[in-house]
Order: sequence, then C-alpha cells, then structure tokens
Amino acid sequence: MFLYDKNSHFNLANIVTFLNIISGIVAMYLVVQGEFFWAAFLAWIGGGFDILDGKIARRYKLSTEFGIQLDSFADFVSFVILPSFFLFFALKSEGNLNLILAGVVFIFYIISGLIRLIEFNINANEGKVDKYFTGVPTPLGAILLWILFLLFKYGVIYSEFLILFLVTIVAVLLNSKVKIPHP
Repeated sequence: MFLYDKNSHFNLANIVTFLNIISGIVAMYLVVQGEFFWAAFLAWIGGGFDILDGKIARRYKLSTEFGIQLDSFADFVSFVILPSFFLFFALKSEGNLNLILAGVVFIFYIISGLIRLIEFNINANEGKVDKYFTGVPTPLGAILLWILFLLFKYGVIYSEFLILFLVTIVAVLLNSKVKIPHP
C-alpha cells in the first residue's frame, strides 16, 4: 500500500508533512484577513503535524531524502515565513511600525531560517536523529517569535523596537553554535 511505501511521495509521513504545509499557507491567508487567532491556531496545528511526521517516518521506516527535503520546506513555511509574517502584520496593526526597519529585520530572520534549514539538510542522515541541535531549531525560533507576539500583545513589552531587536537575536541564534538537546 502506498501509505507505507518508502518510495512513494505520498506515503503517510509525507502526507502529514503536506498537512503541515497546508496549515502554514492557510494561516498566512488568515493573517492577511486579520484573523490572528485562527492563524495562530493553525500554526500550532502545523507544529503538531511536524512532530507527527517525524515519528511516523521513524516508526514505519519511511525516512527518505525526499522526506527530509519536504520536511525542511514545511519548516520554512510554518516555522520561518509564517511566524515572521504573523509578527510583522501584528506589529503593523498595533502601532506606528517603522516598515523599513521591520522589513529588514524580518527578511534577516527569514534568510537566517533558510540558511539554518539548508545547513541542517546538508548534514542530515536518513532515519538518524542527533542528540543535540547546533543552533536554535526553526520550530523553537517560531515559538520564541510567538512568545514575543504575546509579550507585545499583552503589554509586557511595549516597544516595537525591542521586539525587533529580540527577533534579530533569535535570527542570529538560528545559526549559532548553541547546543539544544533534541527531544
């Protein structure tokens, strides 16, 4: 059956990864519509799919080079582009955001996330899981951006410039030498 065929682009693990991508794309649409709650909800659903696809791939021995590349593409959509997009539009809707500075910061974050994912793919082995990540993984980077959104939204951090500075720090940490234990 194709769901458990390692060579099928539509095996069970890859289908779950496609669901992650779909969640991210629909969430970006919702951001444009100003539906931040539902966009965030779908982002977290996408995160659940990200956890599930890896577990399925390892359990049923479905890990392939295609699956590794597909998973990184899903991570790029759901954990790099979407949180950047979300936080940019949320900050823009709340205040007098310096659009040029914010644009530069979020483009830097996106490029940093892309570099991280490419480097991860170059060093990835099918079916192997390292004990530690080197640098902040993109899902953790996304969580940190969601936390920054919440801190801004609920008035813990008032300054848009401080938020942009902290986004820059997270972007740098994506490609740092910091060791993060793999769950």
